[in-house]
Amino acid sequence: MTDIETGVPRTPLPRFEEAEGLGPEDAEFVEDLVAVLARHGNLDRFGLCLLHDHFPLRAGEVLVETNDPVARTLHAHVEKADGTRHAKASQWRFVPHAGQEPGDGSAGGSFQEIMLCTTLDLCPGRADDHDGS
Repeated sequence: MTDIETGVPRTPLPRFEEAEGLGPEDAEFVEDLVAVLARHGNLDRFGLCLLHDHFPLRAGEVLVETNDPVARTLHAHVEKADGTRHAKASQWRFVPHAGQEPGDGSAGGSFQEIMLCTTLDLCPGRADDHDGS
C-alpha cells in the first residue's frame, strides 16, 4: 500500500476478503505465541487479530474505535491524528526492526499502532464508566 497523500510506500495489507485466517497449519505458531505470552504474564492481556485493510488512510489519519454497549455495536472511523482525543491504542501491528516504516511505535520500533480508543467514547469494557460526555 502507498500512503495516498504523501506517496510514501508502506507494507501492504491484504483486503479482508483476501486475508487468510488461522488454520490447522498454524497450530505450532499459536502454541509458540501462547508460550511467549504466558512467559511474560500477558496471556490474558493480548491476543490475535487478522491484519487487513478496508480502505487506505492518508498521512496524519488514524483509525478510531468506539462502541455503544446499549445497542451492542462497535464502530470504526477515521480521524485526524493531531485532532483526536483517542489516545489509547487497542490494536498494534508488528514491524520488523530492519526497514521500519515512518511513524512506528515505541519499544525500539517493533510495533505500530493501528487502532486507537479512549474511555471517553466507551471503549470496550468501560460502559459502566460512561458519563454521557
